[in-house]
Amino acid sequence: MPYENLLYEVEGPLALITINRVERHNAISLGTLNDLHAAIGEAEEDDTVRVIAITGAGKKAFASGSDLEEVEQRGLKKALEPLVQGVADRLEKTPKPTIAAINGYCMGGGLEVALGCDLRVASTAAKFATPEGKLGIIPGGGATQRLPRIVGRGWGMEMLLMGETIDAGHALRIGLITRLVEPEELIPEVRRMADHLAAFAPFVPRFMKAMVHFGMEGSLAAGLAMEKFAQGALCETEDKAEGIRAFLEKRRPEWKGR
Repeated sequence: MPYENLLYEVEGPLALITINRVERHNAISLGTLNDLHAAIGEAEEDDTVRVIAITGAGKKAFASGSDLEEVEQRGLKKALEPLVQGVADRLEKTPKPTIAAINGYCMGGGLEVALGCDLRVASTAAKFATPEGKLGIIPGGGATQRLPRIVGRGWGMEMLLMGETIDAGHALRIGLITRLVEPEELIPEVRRMADHLAAFAPFVPRFMKAMVHFGMEGSLAAGLAMEKFAQGALCETEDKAEGIRAFLEKRRPEWKGR
């Protein structure tokens, strides 16, 4: 379906969602958040889609932050609505792997969208910040919780309190991103990653993702127990038997998704 603030395309196993507000440096408006919810849902429902990626249109920004013209008019009631947090939650909880393909500025609410993704890949032109403190507010889309979990408390506090911009090399060193490529290689790299993930049995990325996200919210003992039950469940699938047979016979497996 067409979206006002996004481009949506499916190529092979990849659904690529592009925030398309170039004139606003892809600032995240409430309409953009609604479109993101709908597009993620569309990708979830499409059985041909195995991976969901989000990027920004143009060369300057993934998403420069929340749309300040809207934020200026936002009172307590609107601020408490879980819309921004909801997009990150949706990306985190969808069973399909999600990738943020970050090109240019990734700040504020834009960074919070990226933090909801399972994987973050950036171009050498990417820049990151949580500048909300300079505006007299704090992040409201999950950065105070997800950022320290991803980069550790020290760097999380550094970014949140100082609000300074860091470059892509710095982001790679602290673990905010895991892959760094030249700008022209960003989307090709994401497509390669999607093809790689699509070569696994369909249940594998879904179970792996669930184990990490749910396990990190509980104790180590609970996570380990959940992992063994999940592995046991996969051992009962046809795909597990096919995977082992294909490996021993030195051929590509033919997954059934059951």
